[in-house]
Amino acid sequence: MGVGLCNSLYARFSCMMTAYLFPGQGAQFPGMGKDLYVGNPQAKILFETANECLGFRITDIMFEGTKEELQQTQITQPAVFIHSVILAKTAPHFQPAMVAGHSLGEISALVANQVLTFEAGLQLVVHRAKAMQAACELAPGAMAAILGLSDDKVEQICASIEEFVVPANYNCPGQLVISGTRKGIELACEAMETAESSGIVLLSVGGAFHSSLMEPAKELLARAITQTKFQRGICPIYQNVNATPTIEPEVIQEQLMQQLTSPVQWTQTIQHMLKDGAQCFVACGPGKVLQGLVKRTDKRAQVTSL
Repeated sequence: MGVGLCNSLYARFSCMMTAYLFPGQGAQFPGMGKDLYVGNPQAKILFETANECLGFRITDIMFEGTKEELQQTQITQPAVFIHSVILAKTAPHFQPAMVAGHSLGEISALVANQVLTFEAGLQLVVHRAKAMQAACELAPGAMAAILGLSDDKVEQICASIEEFVVPANYNCPGQLVISGTRKGIELACEAMETAESSGIVLLSVGGAFHSSLMEPAKELLARAITQTKFQRGICPIYQNVNATPTIEPEVIQEQLMQQLTSPVQWTQTIQHMLKDGAQCFVACGPGKVLQGLVKRTDKRAQVTSL
């Protein structure tokens, strides 16, 4: 895209009620952020700041690493965060009317919303990744995306399984991710097939994210959150736990603590943003998953990406 066209599009969006959305784990790809590093001096400074904060050159893995290297939780989460936030910080006419982030992306949204500094957000992401990895080792789990069934039907099937399995990510109508023990996921997937799900996708994760099996991670992350300075947001953030807007630091902290063990209310987030006047959604980060989820939530929604 030419610079002139790019700037004109950003100027157009800045005159609208624009909602910025930030992706979570799974959006990463080899080479992510390299063009930004090479082509934007401000971005390069921020990438190097991230390297310094982490104590190693994560940019080497982001730009030249393999898909397998990027899939390690302790790499994936900071990499997605760094890429997303730097896109926001270097975007011309970045004037969000509201923000939201999917799972990990909530911390990216908090930095874009000036609730957290870049460095503080990155440190929280590092704590989050380590805490989740430790929880996965204590209580291994699994996750699966269920396609083509109503939320009510998926909830009913989960409740009928004797092994532990619960709804985890309400992504969009007809797509709900479930989380639980490996046996629980196996039994639930069999039941979903019987209920004529249009598709089941097992996710390559080692834990039952956004479920009570993440309780040890929640406790570890809560300590880091309470020791981090949060400011009032420059615009509302719609948090995963209840999909409603806030700018208050205390509320944001409390809900961020609850996020790891609560389902991601993403469908409800997009619906609430639309109801509150969002005219355009801009996905800010690697991948195109969020654009698809917005469109499947409301076909009329205008959505683009940075």
